[in-house]
Amino acid sequence: MEIALIGYGKMGKSIEEAALQKGHSICLAINSKNVRDLTKRNLAKADVAIEFTTPENAVTNILKCFEAGIPVVCGTTGWLNNFDTVKETCTRVKGSFLYASNFSLGVNIFFELNKKLVRLMSKQNYNIIIEETHHTQKKDAPSGTAITIAEMLLKELPQKKKWVNNKSENKEELSIISKRIDPAAGIHAVKYHSEVDDIEVIHTAHNRQGFATGAVLAAEYVKDKKGIFTMKDVIGI
Repeated sequence: MEIALIGYGKMGKSIEEAALQKGHSICLAINSKNVRDLTKRNLAKADVAIEFTTPENAVTNILKCFEAGIPVVCGTTGWLNNFDTVKETCTRVKGSFLYASNFSLGVNIFFELNKKLVRLMSKQNYNIIIEETHHTQKKDAPSGTAITIAEMLLKELPQKKKWVNNKSENKEELSIISKRIDPAAGIHAVKYHSEVDDIEVIHTAHNRQGFATGAVLAAEYVKDKKGIFTMKDVIGI
């Protein structure tokens, strides 16, 4: 499989390593120095694109992939206010798109675990807080993964109306606490607190390998498909 890497920083290079280990090839690698090479002609050489850039550039990059007629896997977070545009365009051109706030297989299992746990806890007297810790180079806060967790939990917590990125005493708000500490690759914790006990579910990434491997699996999944997908489709959960 020929892969176009849109975003060739630390994450992009980790994806390259994971892809090469699985016998794939990198036909295009785009960074801030060769953005002009992100053309329809160059993209058409790829079987699939994997996009890890910045919130400001993600949508433009995704739409270029649709224009070139290739499936695109996106891991950039912080741009979802434009998700409807991407979704509508993908449907109109009969493209293929997979977005995930986190490609780690472990994190996606972590999502499902918390979904089941919060259903058990929702009627109990527990306060819930989400904490996320990343390296200082991460530009968005809260992390896309933390937002995914929060929005998932809100669906099961009718007493909570919204999430906020600070510690809140308002019972209608779900708190997300963001920390930026080097060299953390990514730690996410969901804490259920009561006067009598605490329950914590924590996922700790030791490096980028889990994200990179998951992104390559996602690319393999969407290669010959049409439509809009998530990591739940890839994992089969």
